[in-house]
Amino acid sequence: MIRWLKDKVFRNIFKLRPFNESLKIAALGIGYLFVFHRNMRIIFLLGILAFFLGIYFKLRGIEVIALSITMTFVFMAEILNTAIEIMMDMFKQEYSVKIKIIKDISAAAVLLASINALAVGYVLFVHRLFK
Repeated sequence: MIRWLKDKVFRNIFKLRPFNESLKIAALGIGYLFVFHRNMRIIFLLGILAFFLGIYFKLRGIEVIALSITMTFVFMAEILNTAIEIMMDMFKQEYSVKIKIIKDISAAAVLLASINALAVGYVLFVHRLFK
């Protein structure tokens, strides 16, 4: 009974797929972002720079965690912003005030995440840079 439920019902409802296929789909999404979206490349390069600065300055464990969470937060905000922009473009090609507001709000999330990243970077690196 449980096997039938898994095979028939859940597979049709949730489209169960192997884990490696899910990873492949996610990797394709990340690849798309890097190829077609300049901001993602910039965010990635700045994240790599921050990571190597963390290694160079021998950040403590909690500092590395704060840096990692902050970088991930900016990546996720940019990914969601891009997804929202693409989705809104699917609905309407011509100008719409409401869609502009939606896109502006999603861009604001990236701005807030970036300001947070600057603040965390300031706290972690400024006193080490100017010793």
